[in-house]
Amino acid sequence: MLDNIEKIQEIDKSNMLDTLVQFPNQIREAVEIAKAAKMETFFKIDNVIITGMGASGISGDIASSLYRDKIDVPIYVNKEYDLPKWARKDTLTIFFSYSGNTEETISAFKIASQKKCRIITISSGGKLQELSEKREVAHIHVPEGYQPRAAIAYSLFSLIVILNRVGLLRTDIETEINDTIYVINELVHGINIKVAEEHNISKQIARKIFNTIPQVYGWGIYAPIAIRWRQQFNENSKIISRADAVPESNHNDIVGWSLNPEVSKNFSCILFRDRDMESLAMSTRLNFLMNLYESSAANIIEIYPKGKKRLSKIIYTMSLGDFISCYLAILRGIDPTPVDIITELKQSLEKI
Repeated sequence: MLDNIEKIQEIDKSNMLDTLVQFPNQIREAVEIAKAAKMETFFKIDNVIITGMGASGISGDIASSLYRDKIDVPIYVNKEYDLPKWARKDTLTIFFSYSGNTEETISAFKIASQKKCRIITISSGGKLQELSEKREVAHIHVPEGYQPRAAIAYSLFSLIVILNRVGLLRTDIETEINDTIYVINELVHGINIKVAEEHNISKQIARKIFNTIPQVYGWGIYAPIAIRWRQQFNENSKIISRADAVPESNHNDIVGWSLNPEVSKNFSCILFRDRDMESLAMSTRLNFLMNLYESSAANIIEIYPKGKKRLSKIIYTMSLGDFISCYLAILRGIDPTPVDIITELKQSLEKI
């Protein structure tokens, strides 16, 4: 089925796979939009709060993890209706909502406004843009028409540009972004629907984990990417998936794998590896997990990134997971795009 383009297009009615192919172009556009956006100069920033849900929230997680050793002030990723009590006038608050109508984000935005925090917002329109214009705070308008999870380039790369423009991120983002675009172009060329399963790593992995529960392990800068893979398996593949982080999981999770063979055989364990970044301790932990899963899980899959820079490595890994989740949906005969149960929940909340 994965080599039958007509069948894939018949199942993928909303063209999610075609959208994934456009990811490098989305990165370029996101950077241009964020660079051109009007933004006031902030002379003092004590801390940063990034608020967003789903794909918008994971953008904050990725940036926070990626630049935790590059930025001098604390970054807190907020996924609540409110803000921490310590938020104040010298707190930079950044709000993501692709639709502009995410109720948790709107609620937190109003609190930030009351606290007189420094505010920057990103959306494709909606209430968030309306409130930003009314309160005369910086707003970055991104293109409409995507599923929020397929618009992650606009939230993540806008955030990177924002952090650079306000002076918190002083690294050479141009080189990082160019390397990322090159790497993702190469990846997309090798895993799009026209590339046969025999030569397509994303189709091969989807086939391998079909009819199992994916358990994804990240560490360091790859920890939020493991969460992104889990989210994409949830939303695109419409399956249950788990994500965990090393080394924390080594203090609890491994016990369950050691003495629960009836259940563990239903899982495919996916581990992110990086020969350049793994410390001796981390390599030892990951190798231990490999040995444990050989006798307890249905499959073990190691994912190695490509790229020269940390940003390109994690975006390569993220994009690969996006394609795998869609091919897994195709194997299940399910359109990756609709998320009817989330729509149903939102409708229930509107009645409150």
